[in-house]
Amino acid sequence: MAQVPTMLDAVVIGAGPNGLTAAVELARRGMSVEVFEARDTIGGGARTEELTLPGFRHDPCSAVHPTGIGSPAFRALPLERYGLEWLHPELPMAHPFPDGSAAVLARSVGETARSLGVRDAGTYRRLVEPFRGKWDTLARDMMRGVLEGFPRDPVTLARFGLAGVPPVTVLNSRFRDEKARAVLAGCAAHVIHPLSGIATGAIALTFVLAAHAYGWPIARGGSQAIPDALAGYLRDQGGEIHTDYEVKRLDDLPPARAYIFDTSPTALARIAGLGNAFSRYRYGPSAFKIDYALSGPVPWTSEAARRAGTVHVGPTAADIGRALRDVHQGRAPERPFLITSQPTLTDPSRAPEGKHTFWAYGHAPNGWTGNLTDAVEAQLERFAPGFRDLVLARATAGPPELAARNANYVGGDIGVGSFSGLQTLLRPKPRRVPYATSHPAVFLCSSATPPGGGVHGMCGHNAARAAWRRIRETRR
Repeated sequence: MAQVPTMLDAVVIGAGPNGLTAAVELARRGMSVEVFEARDTIGGGARTEELTLPGFRHDPCSAVHPTGIGSPAFRALPLERYGLEWLHPELPMAHPFPDGSAAVLARSVGETARSLGVRDAGTYRRLVEPFRGKWDTLARDMMRGVLEGFPRDPVTLARFGLAGVPPVTVLNSRFRDEKARAVLAGCAAHVIHPLSGIATGAIALTFVLAAHAYGWPIARGGSQAIPDALAGYLRDQGGEIHTDYEVKRLDDLPPARAYIFDTSPTALARIAGLGNAFSRYRYGPSAFKIDYALSGPVPWTSEAARRAGTVHVGPTAADIGRALRDVHQGRAPERPFLITSQPTLTDPSRAPEGKHTFWAYGHAPNGWTGNLTDAVEAQLERFAPGFRDLVLARATAGPPELAARNANYVGGDIGVGSFSGLQTLLRPKPRRVPYATSHPAVFLCSSATPPGGGVHGMCGHNAARAAWRRIRETRR
């Protein structure tokens, strides 16, 4: 008699931070879970590799984790026991200007306010004051589906919504001078959408509040430490991980009560046989990323930039807005807005002694096949003269390379979905439970679901809760 295969409680497809978090949330509640990953390593957008020269350890995608250290999902797990250690730069972020000055985003509200100038310091303090000391509750309320239940602190969430749902250009109208506007514009630009877009103010405010609550840290040894810690905890809870296992259809997987996809909506529909279920889902612009091996630290003219873990290179809100508009109109910007990270200032172990790693990206249209290296380095030279002289090696990745590294990044979209229109608030499609699909046993947990991009695990955490209800019902 043929043996009937044992039914698992859950199968997770994709071993990125969200998939691993979903698996952990179920395994720690006593459910049988297995994870299947197409690549030969786990991590998704949080990997660490030697991309340039031996001994230089780079993060191919996410490197700085303001929403990771403050994630309700991660904070509820004993990840430090599995090797995750957060390291803090002296300043979370600096935003330099051509005259050598800079605005900063510091852990201290006062230090941040002072860097914005006398005329805007008080305005900044009043902007953030209603949220000080409330990050943990606010994060739980805002890092979930819009229609999922009643908030824990409705008053604070309503204040956040009033300030953040309008475009960041509206938020910036409160300020009189350029430095504050540039800081908020640069934070909003992380979602690669024009600054006039709805809820871009919320993105800016989230990054600001995260800095004041927990900082913008990196993980010791590289971002790979985050999925490695999740995987270690998962295995201790009885979960299993299979790598080098590409899933093309549900029949490739063992029987399970729930299938949770840490993939793009497009891939889920293809694998689960859901046809055109997500045909209206839109993917957004991409990035052009360069990882550098340097012979010394970046020679910023701004003293604050030389102490910051992250440096935004704009310089003005108008410049940032122009670069984003170019990308959305299908052209690469002549002067791209840059998000840069200098991890070896805080974690020297990532490079040979005296050497440094550096990470920079500008934005490019979805699927763009050009080369932005000269434009990126011209921007860097404006604020760090002599930068090119320090370059020992570089590894570039435009939209095609980003998509090849991570199948979730359709056309190179590192946010796994456009931050625009109704999709801004109700992604991947309007549903009360955005992690559920038309198939009762199939769920989505990637960054295509709320709260969206970033290494915070909350998409996986929320999807696991939805799948848990399904598993309990079918167990009966």
